[in-house]
Amino acid sequence: QVQLVESGGGLVQAGGSLRLSCTASGRTFRTSAMGWFRQAPGKEREFVAAHNLREDITYYADGVKGRFTISRDNAKNTMYLQMNSLQPEDTAVYYCAADDGSTYYSGAYYYTTHGMYDYWGQGTQVTVSS
Repeated sequence: QVQLVESGGGLVQAGGSLRLSCTASGRTFRTSAMGWFRQAPGKEREFVAAHNLREDITYYADGVKGRFTISRDNAKNTMYLQMNSLQPEDTAVYYCAADDGSTYYSGAYYYTTHGMYDYWGQGTQVTVSS
């Protein structure tokens, strides 16, 4: 079984930066996709960013493109989400996710859809004040 643990959330003023971390643990961690999703109060969980590890392709939601950057440190089994120029609209609980690597998918659609992921973190709150 794989566990994902997130950290780095908090309160920040508009225009500030924050870096979220997601560390995977377990006897074996085999994955072909990792991503970040967020859920604001009263809204559905939405895609933020994802990484197709096999092809080294990254995907970003239109609202965060140019401000957020996804990266990974393979040696530490850790994924990061660097968030710059934060805005109040970014306020949400952020979740990291990973698939089990059993099936490889090609195409952005699969990586931006929450249903393809098998493991989820507990979520970390990000609050941006104006």
